[in-house]
Amino acid sequence: MSAAEFAAAQWTRATGAGVDPHAYRRVTDGLASVDDWGPSFVSTGRACLDRAEGAGSSVSAGEHLLMAARWFHLATLAPYAEAGRAAAEADHALSRALTVLEPGARRVSGEGFTGWLRGPADAPATVVVVPGLDSAKEEFLDLVSALLARGLAVFAMDGPGQGVLAATTSLRPDYERVVGRVIDALGVARIGLVGLSLGGYFAARTAALEPRVAAVATVSGPFRLDWEELPPPVRDIMARRTGGADAAREFARHVDLAALAPRVTAPLLVVDGGQDVIPGVTNGEPLARLAPRGTYLSVPHGDHLLGNARSDWLPQLSDHMWHALGNGA
Repeated sequence: MSAAEFAAAQWTRATGAGVDPHAYRRVTDGLASVDDWGPSFVSTGRACLDRAEGAGSSVSAGEHLLMAARWFHLATLAPYAEAGRAAAEADHALSRALTVLEPGARRVSGEGFTGWLRGPADAPATVVVVPGLDSAKEEFLDLVSALLARGLAVFAMDGPGQGVLAATTSLRPDYERVVGRVIDALGVARIGLVGLSLGGYFAARTAALEPRVAAVATVSGPFRLDWEELPPPVRDIMARRTGGADAAREFARHVDLAALAPRVTAPLLVVDGGQDVIPGVTNGEPLARLAPRGTYLSVPHGDHLLGNARSDWLPQLSDHMWHALGNGA
C-alpha cells in the first residue's frame, strides 16, 4: 500500500480522534512511503510539545499537550520500530496535559491496566472507555469529553496489548478479568462500559460476565471474527499484539458473542457504520438483537469507528450512558 493510500484509509480515524484535518493533510502529503508515517507523526507530536513549552497560558499548554498525545498515538498505526516509544510519549503527553488542565484527574494503574479517572468525585457513576486492537486511551478524548459534559466520571484505559502497555503485554480475550480489577481499583459499585472496535467485543463480553456493569455501548465492535477471512493487514496487527500468528488465530477464535449476547442484560447500545465492511468481521447487529435490552444504531454513511459521522452517534451514545447511569436506572 502506498503512503497516499494508507493516509486515505486512516483519514476519518485520525480526524475523528481530533487532529486538525489540514494538519493531517500537510503531514501525510509529505510522506514518501508508509515507513515515513511513524517518524513524521512523532515529529509533529514533538512540535506540539514545543508549542506547549512556549504557550502563554496553562490552558493553551494543556491543549497543545492533548494534541501531542493524539499525534504520538497515531504514529503507532503503521508498522514502526519505535511504536513502543511513541505510545509512551502519547501516555506522557496526556499525563502532563491532565496535570495542567484537570488537577483532580487521577492516574489509576493495576495488573494489566492503566488509565486516567476524570470527572466529579460525586458523579452518579463511572464510565470505563475500552480501546480496541490498535487504539489507545489517547484516541478517544472527544468521547471522554462528551461523557464528562453529562456529569459522569470517566476512566479511559489501556489494557493488555493496548497503548502504553502494548510493548510489554499481549491482548487477551478474557478482558472481563481486567475490568473487574479496574472496578476494584476505582472503588465503585457500578460502571458503564463503552468499547470501540475490538473494545466493543471486550465491553460486551464483560457486560455478560461482570455483574457490576450497569450499562454498555459498543462502536464498530465485532460480533464474531473469522480468522481465515480477515484481511492480511488486520491479521498482521493482531499477530503483533498477541505474540504471533498462532496466538492471533487462537485469539480470533474466542471473538464470538453468540453464546454471551443473551447474557448482556444491562441497557445496551450497539453503533455500527454502514460503510464498515471488513472481510471476516460480523458487525454488531446480532448482538443488539440477541441482548435482552439491546438497541441498534446503524449510520449508513459511517465507516469504521464512524469518525466521519460523529454527530450521528456520539450524542446518542453519551445520552444512552447518562440515562442508564446518571438517573440511577
